[in-house]
Amino acid sequence: MTTNTISSSLLSTINGTSSTTSTTTTTADDLQSQFLTLLVTELQNQDPSEPMDNTEMVTQLAQINMVSGISSLDDTLTSISGQIDTSQALQASALVGKGILVDGSAIQVESGEATTYGVNLGGDADTVTAVITDSSGNVVRTIDVGDLDEGIHSLSWDGLEDDGTTAADGDYTVSITASLDGTAVTATALNYATVSGVSTDDSSDVELQLGDNSDTVSLSDIRLLL
Repeated sequence: MTTNTISSSLLSTINGTSSTTSTTTTTADDLQSQFLTLLVTELQNQDPSEPMDNTEMVTQLAQINMVSGISSLDDTLTSISGQIDTSQALQASALVGKGILVDGSAIQVESGEATTYGVNLGGDADTVTAVITDSSGNVVRTIDVGDLDEGIHSLSWDGLEDDGTTAADGDYTVSITASLDGTAVTATALNYATVSGVSTDDSSDVELQLGDNSDTVSLSDIRLLL
């Protein structure tokens, strides 16, 4: 004679499946069909003197419905995630052609004009100094920026060397130090880049392509939009 152990055994399987999201989508319908088949069989073969308790049957039905609900919820979340990724990509496309500051120390000089750079200060500073070096490591300009508040700041270099001559076109590097009352303050150099395109990686995260090279950054890497 069929007993309530049939439903209990199946429910154990269901409970195990509901805790493993990677298999819920593919097995929920099968489990629901198996459960209903066994439940009907159990009712047909139950001992009339010891019928299934109504509360137990309601509980079992609620659990199988929960499994189906988890499957539907997973499909819904997947759909929402896809819509969010698409929305982020569309929003990021508005950044194409815009200038941004990201972590980095590069500065370029072209036709005597230097690109913008910046600094991210970990605290208020009464002394901020930027040292610019050429590709050989030679110091070409030391800039006394002055005092700055904590946070992100856009800075500029006029493209002149310490002796007043115009720096040759090419790539340069900036290093920044900061202090408050003689105590060092964390200073992270920021370099300028132009967003040239938008793409998504294998995990659907939005990436921004920079300039004419293959460098990419994520939206969260942007420190300042210029």
